[in-house]
Amino acid sequence: MTEPEVAALSAALTGDVLAPSDAGYDDARALWNRRFDRRPALIARCRSADDVRHAVHFARAHALELSVKGGGHAFAANTVGDGGLLVDLSLMKGMSVDAGARTLRVEPGVKWGELDPVTQARGLATVGGTVSSVGVAGFVLGGGSGNLTRKYGMAVDNLLAAEVVTADGRIVRASAIEHPDLFWALRGGGGNFGIVTAFDLRLHQVGPEVLAGQIMHPLSEAASLLQLYREFMRTADDDVQCFAFFFRVPPIPVFPEAFHGQVVLDLIVFHPDAGAEATFAPLLGFGHPILSYVSRQPYVDAQRAFDAGVPGGQRWDSRAQDLADLSDEVIDVVLSRIGELPGEFTSAYFAPGGGATARVDASATAFPHRHAAFSFHIMAGWSGPADDERVTAWAQDVCDALEPHSTGGVYVNVLGAGEQSRIRAAYGDNFDRLVEVKRKWDPENLFRMNHNIRP
Repeated sequence: MTEPEVAALSAALTGDVLAPSDAGYDDARALWNRRFDRRPALIARCRSADDVRHAVHFARAHALELSVKGGGHAFAANTVGDGGLLVDLSLMKGMSVDAGARTLRVEPGVKWGELDPVTQARGLATVGGTVSSVGVAGFVLGGGSGNLTRKYGMAVDNLLAAEVVTADGRIVRASAIEHPDLFWALRGGGGNFGIVTAFDLRLHQVGPEVLAGQIMHPLSEAASLLQLYREFMRTADDDVQCFAFFFRVPPIPVFPEAFHGQVVLDLIVFHPDAGAEATFAPLLGFGHPILSYVSRQPYVDAQRAFDAGVPGGQRWDSRAQDLADLSDEVIDVVLSRIGELPGEFTSAYFAPGGGATARVDASATAFPHRHAAFSFHIMAGWSGPADDERVTAWAQDVCDALEPHSTGGVYVNVLGAGEQSRIRAAYGDNFDRLVEVKRKWDPENLFRMNHNIRP
């Protein structure tokens, strides 16, 4: 790769090409998970699908490993590679709402904190992430689960079409009638099959106010509260979303000082009907809460509820299991280990299944895990490398201890670094079909900086 060749790529793009010596290079390669520090040989900061097409041709012509960064929020940090060419999509911020058709077209550099206010201006929302710094692209391509999942399904169930730059440098549209095999694979298969440069998503009438909040209890009440939570979610209607979070209480005035630094169990509740507080009466009436605050609030605020707990610029690991049930044995396993909760930013939570997600056939999209009763996800976060071994070993221990109670599945977006052996489990019975689609659309595995499905 010569200087004239790099200059020719730069001239072909409406965006920029950055080398390691250029201003802006370090910002462009930075990852949300600072446990990883990677230096691509070049960064193509794309502004259009045509820019992406030129970048793909350049990577192929020069046999460069290609990585693709949208929001850069991946736990495994696969979005930026060492050496090679980084296709940076963060400048692609286009959004267009068709309120009449209830559809949204969004480009891959957009994050949920940017998207939700745009759709809410029309009283609409799509199934999105609950952390505003998460990118739309990776979230949707992996499956996409959030506050509206039980009501409207996974994000992939709301994907209507995608504009895709393929491994041979074409720009194609994938939908139920246009390249349906590619469209099927994009709905859960991650970045394995091409670079999506625009998503067409279904919108729903939501907001502007919803019911949301938290009900926090001391760890001493966790066993009984989780049993109540299990029974509550078994009969809950599709509107109800409730996550059961463990975390250490931060030393800030909103929390009673006596509980600062202690591990607690916090039920994070959501309902699209702002007047539905009575729905949560069984949870609100339980025990002796440290803090109980469930009220009307703007949907955009509810969507940012977890922001403070998952700051960028820290070190992160992720471990998860899909569970056949939130059994008493599962509760015992978690509570026997959760008191340690190492890492300043570590949290762990149960997320319920059911609702609209479970009414979609497992083979309808690449995302297969439609029938897990609950999942358990550890977001291990800490600030310094001295704690790497201690925190990651704890997270792995909890994950291993839950394996006998697992369905065998795991959500691909929460796989951590070094979990390549679980990729087949992430796709279950859909894996072999994904391999066939990969062979057709990316036979040389150009798009391999991901949770890779090899052709």
